[in-house]
Amino acid sequence: MMLSSQKHIFWQAFIVTLIVFSLGIIVGVILENWRVSKIDYLYKQSEITLLDIRAQGDMASLMHLDCETAIQENLAFADRIFKEAEVLARYEAAERLTEELELEHKKYDILRAILWSNSIELRKRCKAGFHTIVYIYDYNEPSVDAKAKQGVFSRVLSDLKEEKGGEIVLIPMAGDNGLSSVGLMMNLHNISESELPVILIDEKIKLTDVTTVEEVSKLIK
Repeated sequence: MMLSSQKHIFWQAFIVTLIVFSLGIIVGVILENWRVSKIDYLYKQSEITLLDIRAQGDMASLMHLDCETAIQENLAFADRIFKEAEVLARYEAAERLTEELELEHKKYDILRAILWSNSIELRKRCKAGFHTIVYIYDYNEPSVDAKAKQGVFSRVLSDLKEEKGGEIVLIPMAGDNGLSSVGLMMNLHNISESELPVILIDEKIKLTDVTTVEEVSKLIK
């Protein structure tokens, strides 16, 4: 009788554990899907804004519109992308149960590559006074050392952006997502995946080691 009772208790505990585990998985997937849908919505808004900016640029070249408007729109878009990147990073910091967030990250990296190209064009065509700071990092399988360095880079550049505001266009992007647009920009500026993370200032100064805001700040004066 006692053995039968113990078996009954064991099976009850097993069933309860299984139910709790299954509910945890279901809740996790629901939460992940909610994060993905939110990021996808933000991405679509940014994509529309970018297309609008590119169309505006084409029209400006045809109708000789002023550069000031194009520069301000580009800076506003850059700030928006940067803030949305922070949201994406917070979601990615949570345990990933699907690959959807990785796909969203790739879509954003394509937008960032276009933003970088557009910023270079504006600086040449309109002699824009802002600086471009592109931070390219190892996203998929960073080593322990790379993770530590990227943590420092992210903190330093976030503080720099807060300090400089519209003086800089800060563009963080993954350099190992297999995207041809990103790869093309990296090749153009002699940046390889093996040396990531890298900070590129105004397409001229390449940094692979930095620890303070002052180190970067003195290079953009």
